[in-house]
This record gives sequence, C-alpha cells and structure tokens, in this order.
Amino acid sequence: MSLRYDIRPGVSFFFNPQQKLQINLYEELFKLFIELISLTGGDVNETVSWMNEIDKQYRITLPLYGIGDFIKDLEERGFLKRERPDLPLKPSSKTDASIRQAAFDSLFGKIKKSGPGNHTTNIEGKGFDSLENSRPYEFGDSLNIIDSIESIKNSYIHHGIDDVQFDENDLIVKDSLHQSPCSTVLMIDISHSMILYGEDRITPAKKVTLALSQFIKTRYPKDSLEFIVFGDDAWQIELKDLPYLQVGPYHTNTIAGLELAIMLLQKKKNPNKNIFMLTDGKPTCMKRGKEYYKNSIGLDRQIINRTLSMGSRCKKMGIDITTFMVATDPYLMDFVDQFSKVTGGKAYYTQLNDLGTEILINYEKNRKKLK
Repeated sequence: MSLRYDIRPGVSFFFNPQQKLQINLYEELFKLFIELISLTGGDVNETVSWMNEIDKQYRITLPLYGIGDFIKDLEERGFLKRERPDLPLKPSSKTDASIRQAAFDSLFGKIKKSGPGNHTTNIEGKGFDSLENSRPYEFGDSLNIIDSIESIKNSYIHHGIDDVQFDENDLIVKDSLHQSPCSTVLMIDISHSMILYGEDRITPAKKVTLALSQFIKTRYPKDSLEFIVFGDDAWQIELKDLPYLQVGPYHTNTIAGLELAIMLLQKKKNPNKNIFMLTDGKPTCMKRGKEYYKNSIGLDRQIINRTLSMGSRCKKMGIDITTFMVATDPYLMDFVDQFSKVTGGKAYYTQLNDLGTEILINYEKNRKKLK
C-alpha cells in the first residue's frame, strides 16, 4: 500500500514501502531523488531531508551505503553542483535532463508510436523534409508526377504482359509530402487553485510539460516549443526551469498568458502555430492599465469577455488553441466550452492520470495545411 507524504500544502508524494529495492541501490535511490527534487522545487536540502525520513521509517539503504553516500555519488557524477564552495548544492543540467526523461518514460512509454508522416501536409514549400506518397491518378493531376514503374506494373496486372495498354485506372502518381514544422506555446496555470482542496494539479501538469518537451526534442527536432506560466501575470520560462515549477499565491490571468503566447508565435515563421493551455479553467484576473483587477468569486463578466476576445483574436491569426482542463466543475466546463467555440479549438476534460496521453495524442493530431 502506498503511503502519502505531504511535501507542502497541496503537494504530496506517495511511497510504497512494500516495493523492495533492486540490487542496484544507487539506481533505485536515484529514481526516488528525481521524483522528490522536482516536488521540492529543486531544493536539495529539503529533498535529502525527505529521503532521510523515508529511509528512517523503511530502512531502504544499507549499512555500507546510506543517503549521504548517495548524495556524494550524485555530486561526483555531475548531477549536483556548487557554484561556490560556501554555497549549497544545486541540481545541474544533467539532473534536469534526467527529470525530463523520467517524466517521458512514465507518461509516454506505453503509448504506441504513430506511423510516418509527422505534421504532414501536401502543400509544397521550402525547407521541409520531403516524403513520397503513392495514390491512384485523379483527373487534373500533372503528368510529371506519374509513377511510370508502378503504372506499367498495373498495366501488366490488368491487361496482361502481351497487350501493352494503359487506361486511367492503371496510373499511379506520387505526391511529395512535407513534414511541416510546428511552433507551440505551452501555457501552464500556476495559480493557487492548482493545489486547492488537497488536490495536486500542478505536479501532473508539470510532468506532462517535461515529457512533451522531451518528446519534441527527440522526435520533432525542427519544431519549437516555448513555455509560459500564468498567475496574476504571465512570463516565459526556460526549459531548465520546468522541473522546479511551483504554484504561487496567484489569481489566474489567462488574458496575459494568451497575449504573451501570441507575441512569441508572431516571431515564428513556421506555418503551424499552436497554443496548449493546461489550467483549471477559471480566469480571475486582468490588467486595467497598470492596475490588476481581480475577482475570484464566480465568473466575472468583464474578465470573461476579455478572455473570449483574446481567444477570438487567436482564431483570426490562425493560431489553434487546445485547452486541457484539470478540473471538472460544471460551471467551469461551461466556460471552457464557450471559449473553445470562440477559438474554434478543442477542450479536453481529462483525469490527471490521463493528461499525458491526451496531450501527446493531440500534439500529433494538431496539424493543418499550410496557407
């Protein structure tokens, strides 16, 4: 039976003491470390404290190899570093990469790989990876794309080898398909409601973001993925910041997030532009000049109208928005439905455990023709 440890209000860690450690103690401790360092926001001291607490209760280490030995190994192997000898240990970029890979393995490892044709469109353009796709001839097709070898083969099959003739049904053409790069901005809600009522919504959202970034880096290297967090305001974060995201005492300024996402996507030359938004769905904040207007009670009509207006602007600019809801309150779902109709996008009301599968499948499917 898994036991719950409350790392901090709203964020919990589950550990199963009945799962015996494997022969390679270092690797098993490393899995535990990777999980905890992400939950503690990159705080090595807090992570070590939790590892010691778990070890104290369940004796997961050996007399000749304890938590202190493990931390020393991490430093020697480059997973932990000190900027100066007098400063505390911090996670290195090597740790960041391990967290991304662990998230990828955890969420996407069991999903079947899709077939060829990543972000496929049949519109020609410069700078794309060309693929070929055979199909029957259709009236109006250019003669220079006829596949002569396949067409002759069809003629032999249909008419026999002694009677060389062609009709329209024998002809095969080859389309040049192109893998069109995509530019995606992933918006992550870090408002306080993402950990309210004892439900940790931010950790699954963070894991999905980490896994998606690893997926894109390895499978779609020409795609761009940028990250935005939004609370009272919105700001861009780097890939290295992802593992250690924390929820703040913020309201939800979805408008600011969309404005920043539009600004980032306008700089991209890729024809396919997408926004993936992970949120509990309730905008509660916007800016009026230099002041913040906030209302966390119900759905404030002024804030909602501004949010819908931003969504409509994205649609006019050809930016697709897919919303992943991590809450199931009926009135919030009604708002997200309304938002999706305005944007022409999609909304998914998914269980936290299914979030990774949903976002991966929709990243693969979220494609459109070049204009």
